[in-house]
Amino acid sequence: MHMALADRLSALLLFMLGLALLVGGYTMDRLEIRQIHPASIPGLVPMILGVLLALCAALLFRSTYKAEDRNAAPVLSGGSWARLGITTAICTVYALGLVGWLPYFWATFVFTACFTLVFSFPIDGARRAQLTSLAGALALGFGVALGSALLFEKLFLVRLP
Repeated sequence: MHMALADRLSALLLFMLGLALLVGGYTMDRLEIRQIHPASIPGLVPMILGVLLALCAALLFRSTYKAEDRNAAPVLSGGSWARLGITTAICTVYALGLVGWLPYFWATFVFTACFTLVFSFPIDGARRAQLTSLAGALALGFGVALGSALLFEKLFLVRLP
């Protein structure tokens, strides 16, 4: 399978998922009986995410027709399979191991920092480049963990583990 075809198939799948989110959010209960403001309906966030996902999928689909030289490289050749496996393993450890065992902030911090280090750490690079990569991964991990924890707890009012 070539990259353009893979992008088209991914775009179609993501577009259908976006539409499903939109429809699912729209059909959620409105909570009008409890006199809750219409802008705070439970389905608002899934509807917004569905529209944005469908829009990004349409842009991805459209972009497959612009670059003809993309057809030359097959998808998941060489090291791509290894990277896919590593990504799957790290995400599985995060979802099944870290979340619930550690508080959400620390689980997300460890996951983000490790993920960043695995894919950006210059093993054969100079000591300075390695320290810069480590500092960047720790800063990114802290920022993502803090930002997502605050977003869910303060804005969406979700109690995190």
